[in-house]
Amino acid sequence: MAQINAYLSFAGQCREAMTFYQECLGGELEFIVIEDSPMAENFPAALQKNILHASLAKGDMVFMATDMVGPDGMVKGNNVSLTITCSSEDEMNEFFSALSANGTVTHPLEDFFAGRMGSLVDQFGMYWSVFFDKNSGK
Repeated sequence: MAQINAYLSFAGQCREAMTFYQECLGGELEFIVIEDSPMAENFPAALQKNILHASLAKGDMVFMATDMVGPDGMVKGNNVSLTITCSSEDEMNEFFSALSANGTVTHPLEDFFAGRMGSLVDQFGMYWSVFFDKNSGK
């Protein structure tokens, strides 16, 4: 089955951000640095230490990131939001607490018709929703 994975751009903070997400969510984190890639010769010396590609995977949860930005530069906003559907209420509480550290809770965890959910903006300006379906355990 097809799935959608989020791809985030950090313009120089990719390693720091993805390491933080790994600390919050667990999983396996991999980085490809420009200087270690087959594309290294295509980039100026100033970018050689930047992250070309990063991925964080834990079970079915996968998201990717980069330090690369388009010609217009970095535009942060609420046009990217990541939703984590948790397997337990404890997992939801753990992820929500970790991700909101040094960030802003925009919608506290609360019950609603489909389960329990909360939203936040993390310390890197990324928007997150954390969800747990109490009825199905998903």
